[in-house]
Amino acid sequence: MKTFLKTALASAAVLAAGVAQAADDVTLQLKWVTQAQFAGYYVAQDQGFYEAEGLNVTIKPGGPDIAPAQVIAGGGADVVLDWMPSALASREKGLALVNIAQPFKSSGMMLTCRKDAGISSPEDFAGKTLGVWFFGNEYPFLSWMSKLGLATDGSEGGVTVLKQGFNVDPILQGQAACVSTMTYNEYWQIIDAGLSPDDLVVFKYEDQGVATLEDGMYVLEKNLSDPAFEDKMVRFVRASMKGWKWAEENPKDAAMIVLDNDATGAQTEEHQIRMMGEVAKLTAGSNGALDPADYDRTVSSLMSGGSDPVITAKPEGAWTHAITDKALN
Repeated sequence: MKTFLKTALASAAVLAAGVAQAADDVTLQLKWVTQAQFAGYYVAQDQGFYEAEGLNVTIKPGGPDIAPAQVIAGGGADVVLDWMPSALASREKGLALVNIAQPFKSSGMMLTCRKDAGISSPEDFAGKTLGVWFFGNEYPFLSWMSKLGLATDGSEGGVTVLKQGFNVDPILQGQAACVSTMTYNEYWQIIDAGLSPDDLVVFKYEDQGVATLEDGMYVLEKNLSDPAFEDKMVRFVRASMKGWKWAEENPKDAAMIVLDNDATGAQTEEHQIRMMGEVAKLTAGSNGALDPADYDRTVSSLMSGGSDPVITAKPEGAWTHAITDKALN
């Protein structure tokens, strides 16, 4: 009888330990396909940073037909990566997204133009066709054009907007004088296609005073009232930022980890190593906590659209330091 009790108690202890050690599931929805733009998360998974925090993280790649806001609204993710203009626009429309961490300190967004199209400064945009990404990515562009006083409906004295796919074909094929690019991705696609830096002029949104925050972590506001969810997010942010700092310090190794996770096989080693080097410039200086001044700058830019601003009122409750205060201390 004693032997039976000992065995039963031992089994119960093992079972209890297994339950105590069971990892908490977290699903992350990326804004785009697997690439070095998201290296920090893949590194955190590869290096065991999530596991050390008791997390089982599923990373879902994005794509041209995937809107992070729609995914989280439908219950398909616990946390999503999105650009703040898109997130704040979604919030104003009724989807209460909250920024819980901001790994990207700087913007990588640019408008890249051909010099032979007669463009040397923003004053030359009038009358030109400009390639613009949509699905929430158009908001910084629209704010910039409004600041310049340029209509975007193709009317005289304004610009014609070409709805740009997620490639640079319009500038290569002469369909647009300029296209949307990121410092770490599409700009290099243009270079790889045969144009040289001397053929181009680039306008960084940072330099034009209209830069907005990119690649923040967002959750649904209602979920933050759940202590268990908040605790998961604290651990998730802490591990993710470890991943980002590791990636900054080991860019080549981080790029290789990204490639290991690219199920499509579409990415190349050269491009991902180069991308990681450029992305590291954007995450440098961030410990993950949102800088309120950067937030205010973004909001100001989005509200400066005259009669057609991206958002019409200053958001309330759109970000919190509650998670990073616990994760980083």
